Amino acid sequence: MADLLSTQLLFAALVTGALYALTALGLNLVYGTMRLLNVAHGEFVMLGAFATYWAFTLFGIPPLAALPGVLLFTALLGLAVYRGLFRGLLRNAAVAQRIESNSLLLFFGLSIVLQNVAAALFTQTPRGYAYLDEIVTIGPLSMASDRLAALIIAALVTLAVVLFLRFNLLGLAIKALIQSREATQIVGIDVNRVQAASFALGFGLAGLAGGLVSMLGQISPIMGFPYTISAFVVIILGGLGNLTGGLIAALLLGLLETYGVALTSTNYRSILIYGVFILILLIRPQGLLGTRQVAR
Repeated sequence: MADLLSTQLLFAALVTGALYALTALGLNLVYGTMRLLNVAHGEFVMLGAFATYWAFTLFGIPPLAALPGVLLFTALLGLAVYRGLFRGLLRNAAVAQRIESNSLLLFFGLSIVLQNVAAALFTQTPRGYAYLDEIVTIGPLSMASDRLAALIIAALVTLAVVLFLRFNLLGLAIKALIQSREATQIVGIDVNRVQAASFALGFGLAGLAGGLVSMLGQISPIMGFPYTISAFVVIILGGLGNLTGGLIAALLLGLLETYGVALTSTNYRSILIYGVFILILLIRPQGLLGTRQVAR
């Protein structure tokens, strides 16, 4: 029991929750604005991780210094995906309805392509690097510098995006589109521009999360799928479009995973996550903090 009350375990849960919050925030933007089931979201986490890895190992660029470039790189890839796959199709209402229903298959295909391209280029061998591996001690808490940096950056970026969506005109337009596409079009907002911005920001945040993840452990071409599932769990738990709910849900999922694994074993991680996911869908499908109006 003493171990479960340790500050080390709480810190680990906060790091996991912050990374989940950052990843899920990006997915929420894409899913919320266009109702597209982006199951390739985790692959952009993987691409961000590899971009950070190669920037450090090949060019000596410190991962923290590489993060802005990684965010821009994956944001441009997201913009290319939007313009190449969805922009023209979404302009036609009849076609858009079919595209939304088939988005799971489209993004699943994109996920497989990205995984196989990464495997062909980088092989399946897990890779890692040492960076900020000094131990910092604050009172009773001893923590690795890389995990502390990941927690701080993930929290600050998530807060910055939340403030952007609340106070910036483009951010307010994104939130309006999440709430109601019809109302957004009626008031004259350029939906195409807002959707493109959502794609770029959403995929950019995924890449940034991947850069942070690469600092904490090994990476591989198949690392993305667990992050996709965790992000969807966070969105369902928090409620679609509910930013506060998403942040709280991410922290709850981080606590559940960390303490659940500590009480059982790593083999039960997926059972814990999927079990809670199914339970919430059965009991409260609009999410823990979502409303029925938002869920529709």
